[in-house]
Amino acid sequence: MEVPVLDMNGKKVSTVDLPADIFEAKINTGLMHQAYVRQMANARLGTHKTKTRGEVAYSGAKLYRQKGTGRARHGSRKAPIFVGGGTVFGPQPRKYTKQMPKKMRRAAIRSALSALLRDEQIVVVDKFAFDAPSTKAAAKAINALVGDKSALVLFTDGNENLRRSVNNLPHVAALRASYLNIRDLLRYDHVIVPLDALDVIKRIWGQEATNG
Repeated sequence: MEVPVLDMNGKKVSTVDLPADIFEAKINTGLMHQAYVRQMANARLGTHKTKTRGEVAYSGAKLYRQKGTGRARHGSRKAPIFVGGGTVFGPQPRKYTKQMPKKMRRAAIRSALSALLRDEQIVVVDKFAFDAPSTKAAAKAINALVGDKSALVLFTDGNENLRRSVNNLPHVAALRASYLNIRDLLRYDHVIVPLDALDVIKRIWGQEATNG
């Protein structure tokens, strides 16, 4: 598919053909959802922990005598019915890791890129770089390309000034093209793809890379 290539001022300078195997793949919403849930689950630390009645720091002595007080019988202040006592069936450390075949993960990324292109949410630019970090210059370029919408800007190695330039902009993030993932693709209104980042996408997510 042929799409326009813009400069940092939002003006068309040329066109580029996007590979059909990446940007015109079958859009599978269920697969994208599965990949998103997997990524978010794998990011969980699973370090949550509550103490059982055997772990809380209280004396194990009986609270008061068994009979003659008119109160219910209790043998320990650690019982779950008391404030500060142990927790019954509370969360314990665990792993939330989910598995997903590589072919499905790759298909989910291609599906997301295809959906973004279909909805005109991918903006291809000839270059997106700065001689020095400049939040003001980055804000001007983002506004010219996507207006006040949120944006994910892809960049390649050696373009650290871009990341530092957009770091303080709300609703804008920079991501290495080699770190492309389903969560970030679905989080923003637009994805800004410089031509050098497009080359990385072709190399990693193309059919030749899969077959290789």
